Amino acid sequence: MSRDQPRRGRLLRPVRREAPEAVKVPSAPSSASARDTLPSALRARIRRALLRWYDRHARDLPWRRRRHDPYAQWVAEIMLQQTRVETVIRYYERFLRRFPDVNRLAAARHDTLLKYWEGLGYYRRALHMHEAARRIVKEGNGLPASAEAWRRLPGIGEYTAAAVASIAFGEPVAAVDGNVARVLARLFGVTDAVAPSEGRRRIRGIADRLVSPSRPGDFNQAWMDLGSMVCTPRGPRCDVCPLASCCRSAHRVETVGRLPRRGRHRPLPE
Repeated sequence: MSRDQPRRGRLLRPVRREAPEAVKVPSAPSSASARDTLPSALRARIRRALLRWYDRHARDLPWRRRRHDPYAQWVAEIMLQQTRVETVIRYYERFLRRFPDVNRLAAARHDTLLKYWEGLGYYRRALHMHEAARRIVKEGNGLPASAEAWRRLPGIGEYTAAAVASIAFGEPVAAVDGNVARVLARLFGVTDAVAPSEGRRRIRGIADRLVSPSRPGDFNQAWMDLGSMVCTPRGPRCDVCPLASCCRSAHRVETVGRLPRRGRHRPLPE
C-alpha cells in the first residue's frame, strides 16, 4: 500500500534521547508470547513517545478532518489501496461531493461511479465498494462499527477494516500495512520474512499488544506517518525518530537496510 506523504506537520528535528537503559526492547516475540515479552513499561513508553510525536507532526490529510465519519474513512482507505496519497487527494473530495453518503453510493449507476473513479486505476475497488454499499443499505443496519463486521463486506481486508473501525469508532484494533510492518520489524528486530504467514503473525502479535486503548485511531495513523516520513524503506531518518532510543535497529545501517525481510512476494492484506 502506497502512503507516501504529500505534506507534513511541523519541521522534523532531532529528537532528544531518553536514557536507553530505562527500558530495553526484547527480542521479537511470537504472536503467542507477545503478551509476556512486551512489558507494560515498554508498551507505555512506545505509546507515549509515538503519540507525542504524532500530535506535533501528523500529516494534514482531508480524510483526517472527517475522522468520525466512517463513510469518509472507508472511501479514503479504499482509494489508498495501491495508490499514492497525493493522487488520492485529487479525487477524494470530488468523489464525496458526488457520493456524500452510503445511500447515494448504493444508488449510483456503474458508469457514473466509474467516471468519478477514472484515473485512480484498479477499478475493481470501486465495484467492490459499490457492492458493499448496496449490501449495507439493503440490510438497513447502517455502517458497521467493528473491524469484524467490516471484514464481511466485499473488497475489505484486515487492514482496511481495522483502520476504519479504529479511526471512526475508536475500536482498539491494530491496523498493519506495509509501513507499519517495516517500522515494527526494525523496532523489534524481527528477522522472519514478513511475507510468509509466520512473519505476519509475529508482526501482528506485536501490533496488537502495542495499540493504544485510549487513542487507537491516532496510534494507527501515527505508525503510518512514521513509516512514511521517518522510518522509510531507504535512508531512514533515525536522528528524528521518536523511538530511536528503544529501537533494536536505530543507526545500524546493516540492520535497517535489510529489515523487514520480504521472502516470497505476498503483499500484506488490505
